[in-house]
Amino acid sequence: MSHDKAVYNRFLLLVAGLGGLLYGVDVGIIAGALPYLEATSGLNAGQLSTVVAAVLLGSVISTLFAGALADWIGRKPLMIVSGMLFVCSIPIIALSQGYNSLVLGRLLQGISAGLIGVVVPLYLAECLAATTRGKGTAIFQWLLTLGIVTAALVGMYFSFRVGKVARLGDPARLFAFKDTAWRSIFWVSLPPGILFVIGSFMVSESPRWLFRRGERDAAYSALLRSRTEDQAKVELAEMDQAAAAEKAKSATGAAVRESLLRRKYVIPFVLACVILACNQATGVNSIIGYNTNILLQSGLSDLEAHWGYVLFTIVNFLTTIGSVMLVDRKGRKFLLSVGSAGIIVALVCTGLLFRRTEKLRVDSRDAVQAMVDANYADAGQKLTLLYDDMTADALLAASGDAGKAISDRPTSLVVIYSYGDFRAATKVARSDDYVATPIEITRDSCVPANKVVAFFSNPFADLDAARRAPLKIDDALITPVPSTHNGWLVAISLFVFMAFFAIGPGVCVWLALSELMPTRIRSNGMSIALLINQAVSTGIAAMFLPTVGKHGYSAMFFGFAGCTVIYFITATVFLPETKGKTLEEIEAYFEGTALPASSR
Repeated sequence: MSHDKAVYNRFLLLVAGLGGLLYGVDVGIIAGALPYLEATSGLNAGQLSTVVAAVLLGSVISTLFAGALADWIGRKPLMIVSGMLFVCSIPIIALSQGYNSLVLGRLLQGISAGLIGVVVPLYLAECLAATTRGKGTAIFQWLLTLGIVTAALVGMYFSFRVGKVARLGDPARLFAFKDTAWRSIFWVSLPPGILFVIGSFMVSESPRWLFRRGERDAAYSALLRSRTEDQAKVELAEMDQAAAAEKAKSATGAAVRESLLRRKYVIPFVLACVILACNQATGVNSIIGYNTNILLQSGLSDLEAHWGYVLFTIVNFLTTIGSVMLVDRKGRKFLLSVGSAGIIVALVCTGLLFRRTEKLRVDSRDAVQAMVDANYADAGQKLTLLYDDMTADALLAASGDAGKAISDRPTSLVVIYSYGDFRAATKVARSDDYVATPIEITRDSCVPANKVVAFFSNPFADLDAARRAPLKIDDALITPVPSTHNGWLVAISLFVFMAFFAIGPGVCVWLALSELMPTRIRSNGMSIALLINQAVSTGIAAMFLPTVGKHGYSAMFFGFAGCTVIYFITATVFLPETKGKTLEEIEAYFEGTALPASSR
């Protein structure tokens, strides 16, 4: 391969990596900015929830239409559009002076993330040669993890800076710096967005999209930018053969209508959907999103938990490098099988570690409900509760012998509460956290601000009734705080979880999404499969805190492990190996013929 073609292939990988970086920043940036946004924006809990959820809403909307847009305007233009939306979102957010502009900016970020999540893996699958397709998609995931690491490190940096300003004892200066901090966190993410837009202008359009549009010569020219002349001719001939076979089988109108139900379309589509759903059912997004809370409740201090999260993201980033090197050598099936098996072991170990203390938890629901009824019946149905040693002793004493058995050690409290059809859980409070703020339970923290957010929270709920309903304490669960030793064991088990996820599912899920789908349905099929992925992720996020509050982290981790067993069976039994095969060869396999040996 000539030097120019090698340089162009590396440039393709760089652009794809920048797309992954933007996707990772979209996922991780709000975690570091939210505490300072909450402290300085003047927004209530419902409005803050909408700001956070706007990314999810935008992503769901854009994912639904990303495939159709990619078919209509092309892969390259859609990459440019997705990057420009991200670039536009940053000044809208960072210069925001109110609620509406924050929501708009976050909505644009979500739309950008949804488009990138579909179009970049799609573009890579159609542009890269079979021998490098796995590496290209792995680099997308690798820089995605770098985006999450970057967001975590930026958040940690501003956390230290805020701590220094706080020690000066000047409230006005602290407020001003927190306001600057969350805006700066968003500004930091702007340069990779600009580079992604510039890079997208410089790459060629997908040769397979050009071919399906009847632009055969343009498709051949696009292939020549990244392949030798012989390789380009071979792949173009395969496209001709696949198109001729499809045309022959679709000679009548009835055949066209029935063609999407053929084996070559249904089986890979179902496989991709199952793999993407199971990928989220490992609990990865919730484990990332609630990582600090999980480590806090495992026995680590606040500082240790935050450092544990930084290490967790670094493990993700470094292990993905291994996957980049292995995916085109060992293959997708092998990495998915090994990765899902390791995930099962790590999740079971984490669940067992939590189970040791969670089996001692007690429910002080009646005592907390009595506080609400006695003190807040005429004050808007809310509760403010400082959970310190004195409060813990009082609640445990009211819980009988089970409470007295754990009254001599630090404990944690989580309250599950509801207003009408809407339920929520408080952050976990620890009795040994002497600088903690009180638990605040208000209607705004539970009941959505509008019907759009209400629909995504609970589509069957009565929003108007919830705005009038009394506060009900469903559970108030007190659990002994484990030892620091137990906390680091949990941290290690989560590091193992993240390592196995990164080596297998983290990278291979994007390949499954783009490689398995036949050319005719690839763009729309990817949109549907990714939408299923997001639906599972959203469902898990919605049930995570209430389930943890009621049944403990152990139940959640055991549930994730059970879902990953399905993942393991799918990968080892049903998934074909696609390493080194062209997209046309993979399509031929699902048609019912054997995969021929690839000449590349």
